[in-house]
Amino acid sequence: MSVKKLAVIMDPLQNISPHKDSSLAMMLEAKARGFEIFCGDLDDIWLDKNVARGRLKKVQVFDDPDHWFDFVETVEIDLGDLDVILMRKDPPFDIQYVVSTYVLEQAQQQGCVVVNSPQGLRDANEKAFLAWFPDCVPATLIARSLDQMRQFISAHKKVVVKPLDMMGGRSVFSTSIDDGNHNVIFETVSDYGRRYTMLQQYIPEISITGDRRILLIDGQPIPFALARIPAEGDHRGNMDAGAGVEVHPLTSREQEICDQIGPLLRKKGLLFAGIDIIGDYMTELNVTSPTGIKELQRETGLPIAGRLFDAIESRFDSN
Repeated sequence: MSVKKLAVIMDPLQNISPHKDSSLAMMLEAKARGFEIFCGDLDDIWLDKNVARGRLKKVQVFDDPDHWFDFVETVEIDLGDLDVILMRKDPPFDIQYVVSTYVLEQAQQQGCVVVNSPQGLRDANEKAFLAWFPDCVPATLIARSLDQMRQFISAHKKVVVKPLDMMGGRSVFSTSIDDGNHNVIFETVSDYGRRYTMLQQYIPEISITGDRRILLIDGQPIPFALARIPAEGDHRGNMDAGAGVEVHPLTSREQEICDQIGPLLRKKGLLFAGIDIIGDYMTELNVTSPTGIKELQRETGLPIAGRLFDAIESRFDSN
């Protein structure tokens, strides 16, 4: 029986935070299942006519915060000969990212299971995709027009302003109608009306119950939420921005939101997703490189990475 092969397309392995990195959690689960593991960045994959190719580093991974990997060798390979590719490259979701999904789609056509689906990644912008679930989200505007942004803040008084292509709380602002800087924030994030920008009604529960991350595998939620409480003096519920974490069972409202979004996630091949909920509303739907596996596994004892790989391996026979 041949050895199964897994590749992870991600930011440099040596730069991760091993105590909380979800990609590493996935790689450790793959190791336990006997996979050979490779990793690479966007520079390392390309199309040769219609054949997806990669120059990838074979790695050994370890559950050790001081020594979490060793590079073994570099190999050149047809990506279609791999069993699984995990697309875990962090945003920005720019044209370079989009082109990489065309490379991965050819690997998928040639027999590899790609998680998440390249077409699904292109379809489901992590901010704009909320429009498909209007009953789950707060008042939201996605626009380039500065006039429309001013009308929105006049109507809702306090808003959160976000770029559409970033992550981890980067370039996210909270502002109000009484804040003399709100026009500057709109101009800065939208590049003076040249970039679509998201505005959402501010949800005050962020400071009490936090920004709650729920992970979904093949459209089904893990039954616990990772509540990220903003650091004092900050409005962002992002671990990268210093938020503290707590774990809670899902509320009925959180389960209701998951029930609404799960079928479309499955239909689009978004096998692993993370949604962010503040109060009673979903504020983001993360599909590029959702995080939270290690924290939830530590606090609940649930084998989240194992459940993900059960879902991945179930696709081998049907692919």
